[in-house]
Amino acid sequence: MREIEEILRYFPNSIYSLLRNTLMQDKNLQKDLQEIRIRVERAILLKTRQADIIIDYQISNTEILQILEKLCENSIYAYKNQICNGFLTVRGGHRIGIAGTAVEENGRVINVKYITSLNFRIAREVINCSNHLLKQIIDMENNTIYNTLIVSPPGKGKTTMLRDIIRNISNGITNIHFKGMTCGVVDERGEIAAMYKGMPQNDIGIRTDVIENISKAEGMKMLIRSMAPEVIACDEIGSKEDVEAIRRSNTIRC
Repeated sequence: MREIEEILRYFPNSIYSLLRNTLMQDKNLQKDLQEIRIRVERAILLKTRQADIIIDYQISNTEILQILEKLCENSIYAYKNQICNGFLTVRGGHRIGIAGTAVEENGRVINVKYITSLNFRIAREVINCSNHLLKQIIDMENNTIYNTLIVSPPGKGKTTMLRDIIRNISNGITNIHFKGMTCGVVDERGEIAAMYKGMPQNDIGIRTDVIENISKAEGMKMLIRSMAPEVIACDEIGSKEDVEAIRRSNTIRC
């Protein structure tokens, strides 16, 4: 329940106790929980792969603000850029989606006010989950890897799989005589390595360097210039700039 405790600590005491008691009564729920969704003046929703569990507790505006202040370590201004992107990433790699009233200036979001919804997405490290894919990814003849793109609907474990692939490629795999490669990770949203004060909270291997909180296009350029990676990994390719950055890079693994 470590991952869930990392999330629950951001809630006010009354909600913390309610959620913890609910989860302690059901070990399957602890294992399967994917999201905790809270919305002002509506019930709390616990989302698993199989079902939605509704908790009859209406969140107030004040409680939303209390949670947000904890997430931002009592300095919402310091997290303004993340909030304007619609999410926060906290220790452990957990990602909190944000919805409310966006304020735009010159076609760019400069603030989000009247925040009414928070979606806590629980990140879980699953060691060895990528083992069955490695034969499709690793080019054993040349001791390298193929250019690889992971595609699936949201919430199906792409980032979890990617993280474990990076760990395997970085460490090397003794039983197939794969020696391991220097990996560079562009962790734009902090979900792969889950850096906390400069230290990765997830196991991403011994030959991996991470640059976080930077666009993928800029991060790739910086890694190539400074760290000479043999493999570059990143998450959520979604813009023309991302695609152009991949085209410019000679050895990209996504």
